[in-house]
Amino acid sequence: MEHYRQEFQPPARLLLGAGPSNVNPRVLQAMSMSLVGHLDPNFLQVMDDVADMLRLVFRTNNDLTLPISGTGSAGMEAALVSVLEHGDSIVVGINGFFGERIAQIAERCGATVHRVEATWGHPLDPEAIEAELKRHNGVKAVAFVHAETSAGVLTPPQPIVDIAHHHGALALVDTVTSLGGVEVDVDGWEADICFSGSQKCLGCPPGLAPVTVSPRAETVMQDRQTLVQSWYLDMTLLRRYWSGTRMYHHTAPISMLYGLREGLRVVLEEGLSTRIQRHTQVSTALKAGLEALGLRLFAQEGYRLPNLTTVRIPDGVDDAAVRSALMERYGIEIGGGLGPVAGQVWRIGLMGENATASSVLTILSALEDLLPENGYEIGRGEGVATAQRALAE
Repeated sequence: MEHYRQEFQPPARLLLGAGPSNVNPRVLQAMSMSLVGHLDPNFLQVMDDVADMLRLVFRTNNDLTLPISGTGSAGMEAALVSVLEHGDSIVVGINGFFGERIAQIAERCGATVHRVEATWGHPLDPEAIEAELKRHNGVKAVAFVHAETSAGVLTPPQPIVDIAHHHGALALVDTVTSLGGVEVDVDGWEADICFSGSQKCLGCPPGLAPVTVSPRAETVMQDRQTLVQSWYLDMTLLRRYWSGTRMYHHTAPISMLYGLREGLRVVLEEGLSTRIQRHTQVSTALKAGLEALGLRLFAQEGYRLPNLTTVRIPDGVDDAAVRSALMERYGIEIGGGLGPVAGQVWRIGLMGENATASSVLTILSALEDLLPENGYEIGRGEGVATAQRALAE
């Protein structure tokens, strides 16, 4: 019988890659609720609830705060196309795959892109960004990734935001991997636009991209001389649907917004500080366990992401064989490397629902079984035992 004639039953997976992460059962339950219309008063209240809770999670009072109907890349693109016009210039900090994506979208907007690159696994250098800004007059924006998923590195945002403002530029920050798992303080940083995704530390399925826009960036959007090249991602149009006027823009993904509303409730019930501390604690244990197995961490010490760990694949170990065995035998998914580190690193995510001691001990135990089979000798139990001690501390 053809597969499409059979009901689809997805296998149970422990999603420890770079996203998506496993979803809280409360979110799945919320997504199964009956549909109402996208202009139904009850759904409009859902929209208001989501916007209010996003402000709390972003730590902002920005009026223009909403989820784009699309994945995190849609949030990235909405931020860029809504600000940039043909002939503008932008400085983009690149220390991984997603910084380069920002640059490519900006080029498609017709902007002149000035790339400031750092070695993968290292944070961006604020002085290098300032030096690039000094080389060019009238730079409209500086954009960079807070938590670079491809390299497992965290770049402190405050120095770069301050430098951008000193040179009269907007500061655009990618918080796709950090929001809900790492400290994000939009108003404290005075960032102009932050965008994120629903599928990582917020513990929801992929499909929505929270975005928040400062009044300063709103003014830039409103004063632009040309229409935004993307009608669907034009933040000035989306604002009318999400504001009190409720001007129809598109049919919102109603069930996804039910889910995001519940996911944000879960985040706020736990408490942001507690949630961030949980991500840090389990990450510390995972890193200790990996190093106890003799594995080398990839990202620069002191700038390692707490919710996504990059670890070097030992010489002689087959990347694909280990990841395939993890999935087939243990039901665990981890991520492989991207770009120049493809085949050289594994990316292990502990995000949202998966940032637990159980996840840490499960992946370490599985690696202790698989690595010797692939020619890498380790002391059995050392990784798990080390992680347990770290968790106890």
